[in-house]
Amino acid sequence: MNQITLSQTIEGYTIAAQARRLSPRTLADYANTFRKLIKHLKGDPRIASITVEQMRGFLAKQTGISKKTLLNMHIALSALWTWATAEGLVPHNILHDIPKPKPERRAIEPLTEADVHAILGSLAKSRTYSRPGKRECQHALGSSERNRAIILVLLDTGIRAIELCELNIANVDLQNKRMLVMGKGAKERVVPIAAATAQALWRYLSSRPKDSANSRVFVSSSGHSMDRDDLFKLLARIGRRAGVVKVHPHRFRHTFAINFLRNGGNAYALQMVLGHSTMEMVRRYLALAQADVEAAHRQASPVANWRL
Repeated sequence: MNQITLSQTIEGYTIAAQARRLSPRTLADYANTFRKLIKHLKGDPRIASITVEQMRGFLAKQTGISKKTLLNMHIALSALWTWATAEGLVPHNILHDIPKPKPERRAIEPLTEADVHAILGSLAKSRTYSRPGKRECQHALGSSERNRAIILVLLDTGIRAIELCELNIANVDLQNKRMLVMGKGAKERVVPIAAATAQALWRYLSSRPKDSANSRVFVSSSGHSMDRDDLFKLLARIGRRAGVVKVHPHRFRHTFAINFLRNGGNAYALQMVLGHSTMEMVRRYLALAQADVEAAHRQASPVANWRL
């Protein structure tokens, strides 16, 4: 009887996944799922002894997370069992007996031009406030050049939060106005940037002349690399100060995509810039952009308005 334990299986799979050059991001997400499974099972059982019912119970207990996150956990576990099956450690992949969770179809809510102006206008100074016995005042905010560069990069490229956080100085070509971005599945892509975005990046990076080419583009005020949580918290604070709700990286991605299509951009070019492996999400953007065009036509058409 096979005596290989779950933890041993995870160790073997991780070595194999590293050899396949899975991205560090994917490996970290998988490892987090595996840790949760070991904790749930309260021990280190033999991999061959784990049942479908136990895996269903584990997934069912993952509350407080999105269905997309739950799907990612299912994918991680299925990858582990697929490898274990190929290695002869288990007879078959028991995750195939558990239907994949279907992620929520979230609404696409792009920012308006007024929203963006309000956000950019809130970067340099604090909100007006008053102190006892003194007139209302404001104070200058630190990191305004960095924050402006972050906003413009997100709005101008639609890159993901993690892609922005992991962007290195060496991969930003200001002269030719483009960036080399590492996307999902360790797939690199070249993303163009506008002159105004390049200028904002130059202003910010000019304040860090001693940083090496391998340094992250965006760092905290103390010089540490920013992660996704840092970025989400930063944008939420900026949104509150600007009076704009739901300011987060993916909303800038939606805004870029919709306006790219509204302004005549090609759908296949958009797919390449965003780093989507399929056209599914681009089709959703296309549908919204087409609805905008039809609404504008109804409002502007001389045949409709002149009652001919």
